Amino acid sequence: MNIRKAVLLDVDSIAKVHVDCWKTTYANIIPDVYIRNLTYEKRAKLWERIIPNGNVFVAEDDNSQIIGFADGGRERTGDYKEYRGEMYSIYILKSYQGLGIGKRLIQAVVNELLKQDLNSMIVWVLKDNISCDFYEKMGGKVVDRKTVDFSGGELIELAYGWKDISSLK
Repeated sequence: MNIRKAVLLDVDSIAKVHVDCWKTTYANIIPDVYIRNLTYEKRAKLWERIIPNGNVFVAEDDNSQIIGFADGGRERTGDYKEYRGEMYSIYILKSYQGLGIGKRLIQAVVNELLKQDLNSMIVWVLKDNISCDFYEKMGGKVVDRKTVDFSGGELIELAYGWKDISSLK
């Protein structure tokens, strides 16, 4: 398994992982109508914009196939003065979860944040997502919660925070 910074040639593979993960992770959380409308093409366009300007890292299996990704940067809202960095997303194909890949992807994002003098971090997670346990095991503490409207349904998001991300290296 290899972790590396994403390049534009990875767009289609990242889009596929992104959509496939949404279908498995959020199947009973997010309204079906939203999940049915996800397409690889739409997600590829999103990643075409993000990769050149962001801190996107991919995880590859032994055959150099992308099986997961994560990205992060400066906290986007400015509402959390104690948390200067943010992990925007992390997705790993279901068949590769539980193998330590998530931890390695987080470490890649954290190393990049530290280079930018961003020593703390939050990540927003849907409360009903099983990955909440993962963030808690990684030392994240719930620092905020909000209700979001998602395709006509109200969902609760939790913000997990780390005041000192050097412990995640």
